[in-house]
Amino acid sequence: MQISVSGRHLHLSPHVQDYARTKAAKLSQFFNKIQTVDVVISKQGLDYAVEIIVKPDHRESFIGRGSGSDVQACIDLSLDKLERQITRYKEKIRNRKHKTGLAEGLAPPELL
Repeated sequence: MQISVSGRHLHLSPHVQDYARTKAAKLSQFFNKIQTVDVVISKQGLDYAVEIIVKPDHRESFIGRGSGSDVQACIDLSLDKLERQITRYKEKIRNRKHKTGLAEGLAPPELL
């Protein structure tokens, strides 16, 4: 999994880059088919905006956005959103395989 951390119109300290990389590396616990993770941090007025784009195999990207006055809190917020998206996607895949068949779901009611 490749992780890239970049700043849009601002310089990121090595501490913030390392924090974003270590937090983004934990996404592989939720979904093991992740190819790349792009973390883009920008400054909008007094607040920071963080956008994390996760590109898995054979699926469209997951995108998590967060904004606030603290960079680390924004990173955590957007990662929480991504974790929820990924777990919902995995549950959807898991539930799709266990649907009842036509014979069980559409059985006619018993006649009295």
